[in-house]
Amino acid sequence: STSASQSAGITGVSHCVLSGCAIIVRGQPRGGPPPERQINLSNIRAGNLARRAAATQPDAKDTPDEPWAFPAREFLRKKLIGKEVCFTIENKTPQGREYGMIYLGKDTNGENIAESLVAEGLATRREGMRANNPEQNRLSECEEQAKAAKKGMWSEGNGSHTIRDLKYTIENPRHFVDSHHQKPVNAIIEHVRDGSVVRALLLPDYYLVTVMLSGIKCPTFRREADGSETPEPFAAEAKFFTESRLLQRDVQIILESCHNQNILGTILHPNGNITELLLKEGFARCVDWSIAVYTRGAEKLRAAERFAKERRLRIWRDYVAPTANLDQKDKQFVAKVMQVLNADAIVVKLNSGDYKTIHLSSIRPPRLEGENTQDKNKKLRPLYDIPYMFEAREFLRKKLIGKKVNVTVDYIRPASPATETVPAFSERTCATVTIGGINIAEALVSKGLATVIRYRQDDDQRSSHYDELLAAEARAIKNGKGLHSKKEVPIHRVADISGDTQKAKQFLPFLQRAGRSEAVVEYVFSGSRLKLYLPKETCLITFLLAGIECPRGARNLPGLVQEGEPFSEEATLFTKELVLQREVEVEVESMDKAGNFIGWLHIDSANLSVLLVEHALSKVHFTAERSSYYKSLLSAEEAAKQKKEKVWAHYEEQPVEEVMPVLEEKERSASYKPVFVTEITDDLHFYVQDVETGTQLEKLMENMRNDIASHPPVEGSYAPRRGEFSGTIVGLSSGLREVLPSTRLGTLPPAFSTRVLPAQATEYAFAFIQVPQDDDARTDAVDSVVRDIQNTQCLLNVEHLSAGCPHVTLQFADSKGDVGLGLVKEGLVMVEVRKEKQFQKVITEYLNAQESAKSARLNLWRYGDFRADDADEFGYSR
Repeated sequence: STSASQSAGITGVSHCVLSGCAIIVRGQPRGGPPPERQINLSNIRAGNLARRAAATQPDAKDTPDEPWAFPAREFLRKKLIGKEVCFTIENKTPQGREYGMIYLGKDTNGENIAESLVAEGLATRREGMRANNPEQNRLSECEEQAKAAKKGMWSEGNGSHTIRDLKYTIENPRHFVDSHHQKPVNAIIEHVRDGSVVRALLLPDYYLVTVMLSGIKCPTFRREADGSETPEPFAAEAKFFTESRLLQRDVQIILESCHNQNILGTILHPNGNITELLLKEGFARCVDWSIAVYTRGAEKLRAAERFAKERRLRIWRDYVAPTANLDQKDKQFVAKVMQVLNADAIVVKLNSGDYKTIHLSSIRPPRLEGENTQDKNKKLRPLYDIPYMFEAREFLRKKLIGKKVNVTVDYIRPASPATETVPAFSERTCATVTIGGINIAEALVSKGLATVIRYRQDDDQRSSHYDELLAAEARAIKNGKGLHSKKEVPIHRVADISGDTQKAKQFLPFLQRAGRSEAVVEYVFSGSRLKLYLPKETCLITFLLAGIECPRGARNLPGLVQEGEPFSEEATLFTKELVLQREVEVEVESMDKAGNFIGWLHIDSANLSVLLVEHALSKVHFTAERSSYYKSLLSAEEAAKQKKEKVWAHYEEQPVEEVMPVLEEKERSASYKPVFVTEITDDLHFYVQDVETGTQLEKLMENMRNDIASHPPVEGSYAPRRGEFSGTIVGLSSGLREVLPSTRLGTLPPAFSTRVLPAQATEYAFAFIQVPQDDDARTDAVDSVVRDIQNTQCLLNVEHLSAGCPHVTLQFADSKGDVGLGLVKEGLVMVEVRKEKQFQKVITEYLNAQESAKSARLNLWRYGDFRADDADEFGYSR
């Protein structure tokens, strides 16, 4: 070769030594993996390395190393890998094989690699080369020196000690991995298949194994049906990243697990840990199935991956974080746990006072296994019927209720419509919830009370502590905890007594004798109506608070929505916040006819009835008089009245008796005047017209009819102003009542306006009686009165005034019998006891009538004297 060609060498980096006489050199990378060239050394021959038989040729045999072939490869590998070299091409075969010379360094003045090999006795000069040029002469000299020094292949013996005993398969991979106890094993990386899979030669025993990097996966080259390969995005770059750092380097490998014949491991190189580097550069993603075996801790890998995601490097170039559109304050916050909904969801109260449902990320509560486990006739009660659901709920309830927790939102699961198999889900906020540094989901899973959801590899919507959850689950399975236990499933036979009058009746004496019973509040229907679970008795009961009248909530009755009374929602919320899912004590005193128990509930030594009264969310009910809590109820009510808040907002202190001469007289005045009863309302008030003005009224109606006929008012022209009568028109004969929209009202002709003519029907209420609050009982009383007195003439005496309307007694015009007293005798109403002296005689008469109705068990009294109880159906709503 001429000196010109010698000086014009091509530089590159030695990338891979295929054998003692073949080397791959790569150029400079330009925006991707660089070009590569295989250079075969001219004029010399080194031994062939072992080859494994091709799997496709059944008769082929493995060929072993030739003597001194491996030492020759090693000599070059150690000298050249990663170093800059210069090469010249001397000739090229028709098949494109290139032969030439390689020098160490930037130019052809460096060490001639072929000469060094021959001088070490690791290669021979090719026969038949004419030794008449300087290169040939130098190779001859080198060979002579090696022979004289008995180096390499010129040494004693046949070189059999240089032939490796290569092992391509491992008998028992699991045992093989375990036997190394995660101590680093020396190895040479022989081939890089993709960024995270290599072939390694394990030393000193020459096992040739495939090593997959634990915990990660790089983009790969997909093999198509025709044998060609399609790289996934960044597959070539990831492969080059690993290759340029590890190919043919001396490394140490920690064998961590095995997957068939493949070893899962971590490759350590003096310059770092390739697993973490690949992640950090965005060349790889974490994989769940193998991350758990990564001995340096999954968190390290997740952190490296997070680093790349946040910077949107390479495979993450289009990455959007699952909580990207959340404000920082919505991503992480402290909140108070108000309720445990299920084994994987809680309701918390935020600092703003709002309530929010939080689902625990990546876990699944216990489920019914199999199809036929459910008795078709029985309604499923998930809490008691699904194995371990109760234990899971109790674990969370005891740990969390009323406590402050740290919430870190991991992802928002969007709402999903219903499919044939899955019900619709509304949007869910999924988070990691910790208390005192403990991840609640992890604690649940490690007790075997929940399982971990498995995701598609690229599904980022998962717990930020997913690996700890998987590890906790593995522990629970290993220790046979909860759902993973082989023992009998715990069964909760819970009797539901709520609303079952028969069962409740049998159970009542038992509860009354028990005094204070422990209970857990399962549900709050309203401020004073709750569902309780009694753990000792393993039963569910409906419980009404005694001694108070709590505002009634809205009710949906068939065909009618009954609006709630003012502050009913506040009362419900108050009770919920205080007692829902808390452990409380109850004293059962009685029950109502619907099978609800009535009594007192204590939370942290406070009486809930008293607390509701204290916070102006309930009034004291007369049935409390006989109880030992009456004093504290009254003083709580007094204090609340003074503040004039909530139920007492419109409270005006009544003068001892409305200013009436009655106060002066010690005698009751009885001056009955004849009246005509025109209407009776649903709450037993009634309207009357004065018989004495009856003739005037007839005349008035006649005039009004004529006037309206000649000047009909325009429907809808009337817009009621505040303070104007938008009156209830009380039918003179029909007694019907209709509520009309203002658009259907017209203005009365001026001559008949209430400014000129006072209202002709006056509203009154019965004195000395209490109208039942229960709808059915009240209807009975109203029906009886309607039958007896509507549209008839009676005698009326005003007894006393009261807020709203005068209270009166009515007599039948013919028999002079007292209408109110008649109702008491029938047991349709109760007596309202008044303390004034002048009424004592009447009151005594009324009370005697009440006693006889009671002993005859008429109407209200058909179940005996209910008044010490909270008889909800009689309307003493608690």
